[in-house]
Amino acid sequence: MPAPVTTDLVWRTMERELFAVLAWVTPGGEARSTGVVYVVHDRKLYVGTGATSWKAKQIAKNPRVAMTVCMARRVPLMPWIQVPDATIALHGVARLLEVGSVDPQVLKKLYRGMEVDEAFKADNVVLEIVPEGDFVTYGVGVSLLTMRRPAEARGRAPVVA
Repeated sequence: MPAPVTTDLVWRTMERELFAVLAWVTPGGEARSTGVVYVVHDRKLYVGTGATSWKAKQIAKNPRVAMTVCMARRVPLMPWIQVPDATIALHGVARLLEVGSVDPQVLKKLYRGMEVDEAFKADNVVLEIVPEGDFVTYGVGVSLLTMRRPAEARGRAPVVA
């Protein structure tokens, strides 16, 4: 029996996290990924990056992306026991936004107190990622003991409920 995962649970879980792995395919067909800091706003994900970064250039050419959010799981009072991270995987479409066109609330959360002046705005862009299809989860909404049984630890929830 799969994990009892709901769309709302997945979004709430992603809102509490800040790190994910973002993946894309280059125009030459090569897979690439990188760690990113993200925020959730209005059921979209936002990632800041340099306007001339390789990531921005490649995603501008092919906006299809995948993202995996990892949540560390630990056994209380026994941190030396290794437990796999819980994960939320998704795919969707990214678009590059000029920093000045992004909702100020998003910028405040995304840049966490950094000064976003005109020079910064000129040198950076924000990726807006709109998930599609289903979220695929592992270890979300289940106990640590349940994570030992993959069939019960895996879950799936529609992006839009």
